[in-house]
Amino acid sequence: MSDLTPEWLSGVLGVDVAHVKVIDHASATNQRVRIALTYASTETGPPSLFVKLASPDPVHREMIGAASMGEREARFYSDVAPTLDLRVPRSYYAAWAEDGTFALLLEDLAARGCAFSDGAWGVTADVAAVALEELARFHSRFGDAAVRSAVAPWLAAPQPQPTEIIAQLMRSVLDENADSITPAYAAAGQVYVEHHARLDQLWGTGPQTYIHGDTHIGNVFLDDGRLGFLDWGLSRVSTPMRDVSYFLTMTVDPEERRRSERDLLRLYLDVLRRDGGIDIDFDHAWSDHRVQAGYTVVATFLAFMPSYASEDAQVLGAALRRHSELALEDLEVVEAMKAALDA
Repeated sequence: MSDLTPEWLSGVLGVDVAHVKVIDHASATNQRVRIALTYASTETGPPSLFVKLASPDPVHREMIGAASMGEREARFYSDVAPTLDLRVPRSYYAAWAEDGTFALLLEDLAARGCAFSDGAWGVTADVAAVALEELARFHSRFGDAAVRSAVAPWLAAPQPQPTEIIAQLMRSVLDENADSITPAYAAAGQVYVEHHARLDQLWGTGPQTYIHGDTHIGNVFLDDGRLGFLDWGLSRVSTPMRDVSYFLTMTVDPEERRRSERDLLRLYLDVLRRDGGIDIDFDHAWSDHRVQAGYTVVATFLAFMPSYASEDAQVLGAALRRHSELALEDLEVVEAMKAALDA
């Protein structure tokens, strides 16, 4: 963070920055900083920016680096974001290095008046419906390998997942927090510990397209009623059901999900088909959805770790875990995971 000097910012923004003030700084998976900028002349740039940097925590830095998350997100903002109709933050600078460090200078959505959830609220079915239509069009476009190659040829490179590291960490978390997690959460976590490599393969099986990969409530924002998508570090080529299932379980308000889940999934499939994407049968998609919902444990267990000890991280982590616990029970996910492993 000490590198965010007026001189450096002047160079990357192309205007003369006279002063930089840190408005806010937090650290969990990555460092997140809001800065206010004062300019030396009438030629000005943005009055404030959101800055994303690699985590100072060595465990997180190793895991994020192993998954190339920083590089992946920087490449997204550099190459893909300018071509999208999806609402994503504007990028002013995106760079990465081989040691896993990276730097993103993004639009300050808070200053624009966008709304974020700390887990206190989930997305309504009406907002979710519009967002799923936009995701369907995004998935349909990048279902064509030639389009992916033209826009982001780096997507073709293998992206190994550190499942062994994750499984070891999860084993520790499950043991140390046995009294505070639900039976379904513990059971799904145990299935992952025992079959992490196979489950990672199953969660990526299906028609292939470019996906966000991490569509939970903490990675979206509301801009005048329209949902936008943040944090593209897990974006990759995989099955579109990864995005759809995770969005339904981890972003939509649980009660709204329970009332509208099947209708929202049908809407997504209809738009995907109508926009020229793959034709996925509803029953097959529903079965996949139940298996994909097992990933919610992998996505939430890190909230138990020390680097998530801040109040904000704890609030969001608890809310995400609650989303996961309800989905695991509602969808009988453990049974679905075991059946998929035995198939």
